[in-house]
Amino acid sequence: MARRVRDESDFRDRASNKNSRPRTKQRPQHEDAETGLVTGVDRGRYTLLLDEDQPSERTILAMKARELTRNRVVCGDRVDIVGDTTGEDGTLARIVRIQERTSTLRRTADDTDPYERIIVANADQLVIVTALAQPEPRTRMIDRCVVAAYDAGMDVLLCLTKADLADATSLRELYEPIGVKVVVTRRVHDSATGAGHAGHGDEPGHNSSDAAEEAWRIEPLEAVRAELEGRTSVLVGHSGVGKSTLVNALVPDAYRATGVVNDVTGRGRHTSTSAVALRLPDADGNPAGWVIDTPGVRSFGLAHVDVENLLKAFDDLDVVADDCPRGCTHLDGAPDCALDDWLEASPEDEKAARTARVESFRRLLAARTGTV
Repeated sequence: MARRVRDESDFRDRASNKNSRPRTKQRPQHEDAETGLVTGVDRGRYTLLLDEDQPSERTILAMKARELTRNRVVCGDRVDIVGDTTGEDGTLARIVRIQERTSTLRRTADDTDPYERIIVANADQLVIVTALAQPEPRTRMIDRCVVAAYDAGMDVLLCLTKADLADATSLRELYEPIGVKVVVTRRVHDSATGAGHAGHGDEPGHNSSDAAEEAWRIEPLEAVRAELEGRTSVLVGHSGVGKSTLVNALVPDAYRATGVVNDVTGRGRHTSTSAVALRLPDADGNPAGWVIDTPGVRSFGLAHVDVENLLKAFDDLDVVADDCPRGCTHLDGAPDCALDDWLEASPEDEKAARTARVESFRRLLAARTGTV
């Protein structure tokens, strides 16, 4: 019998996927996961500290699990890890969960950028490092950092550096009355011991070769350390203010790169390229907290901050604004705004400080509301 030749009538459709069991969206619970602290991020690889302050403490390298592709892991995060967590060379663990954050410090590129960038997580204090000279202090940047910190629920410490070049009185009078703690440091020449010569390249006129001949130390360093002990503090400041120099003094084995302030522009050069968490030692060398050093910033956008929360960052103005009429915008020219009355009633010795505060607040408000 001849073999039958197949034709199109023999074609049969495959079973429809609609009637098949869908792929489950359930993911493993990873009940055996260990918890670690993210201390550094570098091109998709995360440095983690496991078993903190325990005999088994170790540093490991990890990557994000596929299900966390859309979630950003940042310095300061507490995460759950599975896989090889021995920390041996060539091993790579996997981050499967980000634990709930107690705080999140964010910024945007400018006040209209809808994309917010998370700087660090789980810090409880923002340290704004500002030079009193070379480069000149930027009060607008300080105000923006204060607003971002208060919006994140963090305390604020203003660290004024290079007091050997300029007086700190005016800035102290501007921020201490509104509840911002201020600590002032200066550079002291120390040619006898040579202490502090490493990492001071960001001091004006000093590069790595000059520093070997002229040594400097930071004073009073212990006053700064006292404000940081027992806390997780993130250091923020624009380039050239001496932030990395301060970190190197507080954490001697940090070896954070430093740079030189440009004599023409008065600006520093970015030297820290990524955020890193460093264990802060006390005077005896015992663990006493964490400091997170961040790359220098030249802008601090506040597009993520609700307009209603801006005034709360200016404690003195918030009290005055209670007397404003309902619906007051608080902008320049707003009818019957109590802020204008407060300025007019200023004592002569407070007039300049009050004017600077109101102008700073209104600049931020105008930028956020799009009225500039």
